[in-house]
Amino acid sequence: MGTVLEIRLLAGRGLRHIPRIPEKAVGAVLLPLVFVLLFAYVFGSAISVPGGSYHEYLVAGIFAQSMIGPVPGIAVGVASDIRSGLMDRLRTLPIASGSVIAGRAVAELVELAGGLVVTAICGLIVGWAPNGSVLETSGAFGLLLLMAFAVTWAGVWVGLMVRDPDGADGIAMAIIFPAMFLSGIFVPVGGLPSPLRELAEINPLTSLATAVRELFHNPTGNLPDVWTLQHPVTTSLLWAFGLMAVFVPLAVRRYQRMGR
Repeated sequence: MGTVLEIRLLAGRGLRHIPRIPEKAVGAVLLPLVFVLLFAYVFGSAISVPGGSYHEYLVAGIFAQSMIGPVPGIAVGVASDIRSGLMDRLRTLPIASGSVIAGRAVAELVELAGGLVVTAICGLIVGWAPNGSVLETSGAFGLLLLMAFAVTWAGVWVGLMVRDPDGADGIAMAIIFPAMFLSGIFVPVGGLPSPLRELAEINPLTSLATAVRELFHNPTGNLPDVWTLQHPVTTSLLWAFGLMAVFVPLAVRRYQRMGR
């Protein structure tokens, strides 16, 4: 219980910065809004999705994108805390060694949840709607938050490894942007040329976007006959738990060794 209290207090510290420095929430809250409006009204008339509206297809994909888009900001925030000496000061306190980075991860998750609300409101405006049951809709949002929590730990680990904010941003962006555009977030993967399609089929963002589309009962487009996209919910769960199994211990171990 003491560790839980420490995580809650440290997460609260991270969230209290937002009213004073609101631009810190831009990546989690405003970036999904920009993507929805840009792709819906600039590219929406040029892209067709079999079996439904491109706006519904797009917004469900933006939900998936908004869960990993802020990862560069997370990595930069952790690296900045190291450079400013905050991590060293927190390490001197009589608290559990994993509480500091767990508090950071929980704070980032709350920000991402706020981004989900903004994306949902914007999606309703452009014509998206969750057509599944209450249980399916709740499951879709729960799956999104689970994946967000998993990739948050990846961002924390990058920030701990790099330490320099500029380096953290560059590394995270070099991974995130190709992953976003080489996926089924914006366009159906069935129409991609063979080498790119095969990469998109195993991309966790493609599985996550397809999973939430199925749970929301939104159009999925023509899906290739591969296991990852025929069972997208199971695939997304495996990705989420796999990422946490790798990056949680890596981040905790890295934090513990920083002062040695």
